[in-house]
Amino acid sequence: MKKIIQTLTFSIAAMLFFSTATMAQEALKQKPSPLGLVTFKYEDAYVKVTYGRPHKRDRVIFGELVPFGEVWRTGANEATEITITKPVKMGGKKIEPGTYSVFTIPQEDKWTIIFNKDLGQWGAYKYDEKKDLLRFEVPTSESEVAYEPFTIMFDQKGDDISMKMVWDSTMVSIPIEFID
Repeated sequence: MKKIIQTLTFSIAAMLFFSTATMAQEALKQKPSPLGLVTFKYEDAYVKVTYGRPHKRDRVIFGELVPFGEVWRTGANEATEITITKPVKMGGKKIEPGTYSVFTIPQEDKWTIIFNKDLGQWGAYKYDEKKDLLRFEVPTSESEVAYEPFTIMFDQKGDDISMKMVWDSTMVSIPIEFID
């Protein structure tokens, strides 16, 4: 009897383990826009961006999937969020430490970058312009390679630091200046 109980207990544990592992794998497969996280550290300060990474999947991105002239969540799922631990200038505008939602208004030749004080939003469905901290514009450029997933990255060349947003072959570069 003891052996039957041990065998039964082992069988149930094995079934639970494999069904949980299978469900976890299926959940990963079903997430078409996985979470992205990128950071940049400068002395005792850092900038961290958390965003959803949609993929191109043979679609026309800017002008169709992401319409020109409309507020975009700048990624997928929840609105993109940026955390800044020391004052910085981005696009020539001073930003105090804090966490902000990041929205953009893509155009063919430029994007309007928006830092908004309303956190925890899903998409841009409840975007409120009255809660904007600041807005500035940056020109678009063509990236050297086409990016399948929407990607945010930091780039440093000497003293020049920038945050780049790129999807397909469209890129914007936002200059960052760490200030005291």
